[in-house]
Amino acid sequence: MKTKEDSGKEKSTQAVTKDAAENPMRADLAEVIKRHSYAMDENRPDVVAKRAAKNQRTTRANVEDLFDKESFVEYGALTMAAQRGRRSLDDLIQRTPGDGMIAGIGTINGNLFPSAKARCMVLAYDYSVLAGTQGFFNHKKKDRMLNLAHEQKIPLVLFAEGGGGRPGDVDAAGVMVAGLDLRTFSLFGGLSGKVPVIGVVSGPCFAGNAALIGCCDVIIAAKNSNIGMGGPVMIEGGGLGVFKPEEIGPMDVQTQNGVVDIEVADDIEMVAVTKKYLSYFQGAVSAWETGDQARLRKLIPENRRRAYDVRVVIRALADTDSFLELRPKFGQCMVTGFIRIEGRPFGLIANNCMHMAGAIEAEGADKAARLMQICEAHNLPILSLCDTPGFMVGPEIEKRAQVRHVCRMFVIGSHLTVPYFTVILRRGYGLGVMAMARGGFHDSFFTASWPTGEFGGMGLEGAVRAGFKKELEAIKDPAEHEALYEKLVAQLYEQGKAINMAAHLEIDAVIDPADTRKWIMRGLNSVAARKPDKGNHAYVDPW
Repeated sequence: MKTKEDSGKEKSTQAVTKDAAENPMRADLAEVIKRHSYAMDENRPDVVAKRAAKNQRTTRANVEDLFDKESFVEYGALTMAAQRGRRSLDDLIQRTPGDGMIAGIGTINGNLFPSAKARCMVLAYDYSVLAGTQGFFNHKKKDRMLNLAHEQKIPLVLFAEGGGGRPGDVDAAGVMVAGLDLRTFSLFGGLSGKVPVIGVVSGPCFAGNAALIGCCDVIIAAKNSNIGMGGPVMIEGGGLGVFKPEEIGPMDVQTQNGVVDIEVADDIEMVAVTKKYLSYFQGAVSAWETGDQARLRKLIPENRRRAYDVRVVIRALADTDSFLELRPKFGQCMVTGFIRIEGRPFGLIANNCMHMAGAIEAEGADKAARLMQICEAHNLPILSLCDTPGFMVGPEIEKRAQVRHVCRMFVIGSHLTVPYFTVILRRGYGLGVMAMARGGFHDSFFTASWPTGEFGGMGLEGAVRAGFKKELEAIKDPAEHEALYEKLVAQLYEQGKAINMAAHLEIDAVIDPADTRKWIMRGLNSVAARKPDKGNHAYVDPW
């Protein structure tokens, strides 16, 4: 049975058919439309099927999902591989659309932000075209787009699935030898610090593709990804053995060593997380929700020696579903990421007392320092949640260059110009907590403590053992020895309580945990706006 809607569609189709018959399309326009059609997924069913068999979407499907509907404008769609000397023109047009790269500009998250803030550029390698390799025209297209990104300061998303350089572009032989004078990598690296640069990958990412994604602020990778500076061909060519792509830089390696910031399940989640990450740098959102802040009063255990999950604290404090964590499997003494409070975006660093009691190790310091750089480069305020006994010490940690790595927090922190807010959740000891507070408690815009806060130049137990060593050694009776030790610890704990620290003006306030969001927002609203381009970090360190 036909519906009114079906009848309407039939009439519309008949009208179009009649118009086409009466006004046939001119040949030049038909040629352009036909050429563009070769790159469309509906005309590449074999490609779509192969990708689906690997639980992947096509590159074009990912790009379409990334951008707002009908906002994407593609550049360089009609180019093809520089291989006319070895393949027919028809074959190149059909098999190498865009020379293996989809590039263009559109808007992302336009439903949340004005078009000026929502604009974004994409460079997307198409693995279905010559394994996503970097060809002659492919590079020319990238350089054109990168120059535009610099000129217009447009954020960039890079889809980096592919195998690096392509040796088969015979047409380029007359104009180049090795191609080592091209500007792609310097232009791409030069975007760091100017605009957010996001690298995403699903599948293999080697050589030149990996060199580009390694320059990005953040790397978001599906669990099926492999990332390496050299792929199987390069490794074998160097006489280093024969390996399958799956053996090089798998996710269980690249998430634990810190290369990958966010691991996702598949292409769908990869694109969704990319949108979410970019949103923190697009501005505040007007609609937000939060849980009952009174819950924060109960999240720190009454037993000061008991650990707790700081991520639970973060999620309770932040706007609902606004926490996005970076590098969770790397530098586990530290939690870093982004949150929103009353819709406003913040960078976040927090000690994780479930790993080495929250003592700061080299890798965690690197993670925190890099988060600071990202926030400084793109003008995001920083919230620091502290519960640390200080920097990790001992002969073993020094083998990991502890001295240099942890001090990055002091150097980078001291150069920050973005608002910085420090909240002590529990322990605040020694140089470690000073680094968490941007160098010292009076270097943050405010340093506030929850009532559970405890402070000292070093851990209380260690301070007693070191400072009262003679007195303790003089007591031979174990029970008396323990009693004196506990008494001295209690005295130091009483002296280092948050309320006493505030009374001596070493911190600014002791606050009800339920008021933490109020403090943060009042602080943010009291900070003078930073003048454009006045940040002190010109780029974001790849590490």
